[in-house]
Amino acid sequence: MTETSRWLTDTEQHAWRSFVRLQDRLLGRLGREMQADSGLSSADYGVLVELTEVPEGRLRVLELARALEWEKSRMSHHLNRMAKRGLIVREDCPSDARGAFVAVTPAGREALAAAAPRHVEAVRRLFIDPLTPAELAMLAQISNRILDQLEKDCG
Repeated sequence: MTETSRWLTDTEQHAWRSFVRLQDRLLGRLGREMQADSGLSSADYGVLVELTEVPEGRLRVLELARALEWEKSRMSHHLNRMAKRGLIVREDCPSDARGAFVAVTPAGREALAAAAPRHVEAVRRLFIDPLTPAELAMLAQISNRILDQLEKDCG
């Protein structure tokens, strides 16, 4: 028995392509502006945000990779680049010789603190301000519904 795909209707195709185009353009613009303003890439910013949101400023490398939804090799290469710039340090895990921690440095905290105001300003200008409060609430509701589906579908 062969399974046939449920092709997208014109309306569904338009919604999907609009979302993909929005995501690509918005993230691209935010990334370029951040790089120009602060020297941080979007990836650097994501790592630093994750690390500074935990009390000790450090996470297991695999935990950080899961939080960012990155492959292990991408995480390793990116952390090496950030370590060379003094934004993070790697630390051995005393309870697991195979495991490692990554911790934000004072320089990493300073870089994030310097980048955050301009980034938030750009997010507001490009994403928040064009929408009404009701549209923002609906967007959050839709986003959470899809995130819930992703959790159910692939854990």
